[in-house]
Formats: sequence, C-alpha cells, structure tokens
Amino acid sequence: MKGLLLKDFYMAAKYCRTYILIGIVFIAVSFAGTSGENMFFVFYPCLLCGMIPVNLLAYDERSRWLEYSGTLPYTKAQIVSGKYLVGIIVQGAMLIAVGIAQAARMNLAGSFQFGDFALFMATIFAMATITSSITLPFMFRWGVEKGRIAYYCMIGFVCAAGYLGSVFFTGGTQLAVSRGVLMALLCLAGAGVYAISWFASIAMYQKREVA
Repeated sequence: MKGLLLKDFYMAAKYCRTYILIGIVFIAVSFAGTSGENMFFVFYPCLLCGMIPVNLLAYDERSRWLEYSGTLPYTKAQIVSGKYLVGIIVQGAMLIAVGIAQAARMNLAGSFQFGDFALFMATIFAMATITSSITLPFMFRWGVEKGRIAYYCMIGFVCAAGYLGSVFFTGGTQLAVSRGVLMALLCLAGAGVYAISWFASIAMYQKREVA
C-alpha cells in the first residue's frame, strides 16, 4: 500500500502541481475583499484538489498502468483505496491552508467568530469530499472516457454550490436549525458520501475487466 501511495504522490508532484499552484493563487485572491465577494475563490481550491485522484486515475489508464498492476501483489481494493487516501491527504492539506488564510482575514477585518468560521469550514469540507465522490465510482467502473459524464455533473455541482455558498454566507438564507446541528450534518454528509463512494468504487472496480 505504501508503494501505491508513493507512486501517486510522485505522479501528483509531476502532473498535478499546477492544481496546487492554482489553489494557492485562489487562496491569495480570497484573502482580499470581504466575505461574500470571494466565495468562489474560497471554495474552488479544495474542489480542485478533490479532482487530483480523478486525474491520477486518468494518467494510470492512459499509460496502461492498470493492466500492469495485475502483475503486482496489489488487490483491486488497494488500488482504489490508494486514490481515496491521496484525496483525503491533498484535500485535508488544502482545507487547512484555506482555514488559516480565512481565519487570518477574518481577524484582520475584526469579524472572526468561531461559530461562523467552523460552519464555513464544514461547508467547504462537505463540498470538497462530495465532488470527488461523485466522479470516482463511475470512472473505476467504466473507465475515464465513459465516466466523463460524472465529471460534467461535478462541474454543474461546483457552479451550483458556489452560487448557493455565496448566497448562504452573505446572509441571504436564514437558518432553521442551530449552527452546531448544521455543522454536524455537513461533516457527516461529507464523510458519509466519501465513505459510500469509496466502497462503491471498490465494488465497481472488482467487476471491471481490465485488459
């Protein structure tokens, strides 16, 4: 398993570093301005990192590594799990970076409130995990080309979520439940969907004939 993770991180360092650079630029942009004017720049870095496992899978398929992996002592479940673990790591790192930047911005603006900040981070976490969760099972089952329909659905999700997030955090929506309950629901939704997607991808990849 360690070997699979190292392979994916080497590939990410070579082929996906642009994603990290774009994420850093977006974080820098989101640091300026008021909270409501830059929601897309806040959400997008974590959503972008959520697509790194998808791109790694695409490179694996293009290089025919998936066929080669059949000669190695790895199970299909381990191959799938490697992508999901990479997703957790890169999204977690970007989430921490976004959190630090936004906490600093709120403190400088004198508007930092822990409850609002925690709810804000829970929303980003849910959006980031759900994004990759939508795409990966389809691609593990039918391959990158046939699974692209899920990618287009994900783009629609990003656009809709960015708009709803902007409305929500600018005060356009009144909460009918407490912040604590909503934060817990968002975290459970994000983690739950990611876990379901993980197991679904393993089940789907087990059925796929790689040749």
